[in-house]
Amino acid sequence: MKTKVDSKRFGPWALITGASSGIGREFARQVAASGINVVLVARREPLLQEAGAEFSKTYGVEHRIVLADLSEEGFMDRLIPATDDLDIGLVISNAGTASPGEFLKRDRVSMLEIIRLNALSHLEIAHHFGERLARRGRGGLLMSGAMGAMVGLPFMAAESPSKAFIQTLGQALHVEFAPLGVNVTVLVIAPTETAVIAKIGFDHHNMPTEQMRMKRMPVEQCVREGLLALQRNRATHLPGRTNRIANALMPPSIARRIMGKMLGRAVAARSRTAST
Repeated sequence: MKTKVDSKRFGPWALITGASSGIGREFARQVAASGINVVLVARREPLLQEAGAEFSKTYGVEHRIVLADLSEEGFMDRLIPATDDLDIGLVISNAGTASPGEFLKRDRVSMLEIIRLNALSHLEIAHHFGERLARRGRGGLLMSGAMGAMVGLPFMAAESPSKAFIQTLGQALHVEFAPLGVNVTVLVIAPTETAVIAKIGFDHHNMPTEQMRMKRMPVEQCVREGLLALQRNRATHLPGRTNRIANALMPPSIARRIMGKMLGRAVAARSRTAST
């Protein structure tokens, strides 16, 4: 089942960050399939060029590439002039990263870069493009959060609170932007078939019951549900019925313990691999 994005309300251009791979690339593909032109933002130019060419050829849309590292201060100085001439009606602030590790053994500078990418970049994008959307009187802002954001995940002590920032930011803006005609949704991303989840070491077999075993969701389904939730103007949306059941059944204290064991094993395995 496809979700067509309303091009009159959310077009003619959409901006997608983290668009070179995974969920961001799929967001760009589904938006382009709806006939909306796409601005693809990420660091890896070859992947962006490949994606942009594919979308233009397959869906007949225009594309623009902006190379930017959203973990660096001042990235908006590159993004703003590259998009000022476009009528952007949809902003998908999706860029993010995760790299589990023991807090006291992690590099402080690297953790600050994660905070800038996972949290502060979303605020800067929401502020600048939110103002532009408000002037239009229509449009949408979707931000990619994470299921473990409000739990406080061990071995992800930088990533978890940064995603919590996105969730509460989005919930606040959902109310503030509503009178301006702008939809705001936080997509609370559950384990999905992406390289990031594989790197984290998520294994659904470690869940204690069948109801709580959140298998990795296909990227297409995750994105489709997110775009539908945005068009329905839901403040937050957790994709996947099984994920919603598991989230409802599992108290945060248990989730922390289970995920802590899982992530701890992943960190230990990575450490052993690095030392051999």
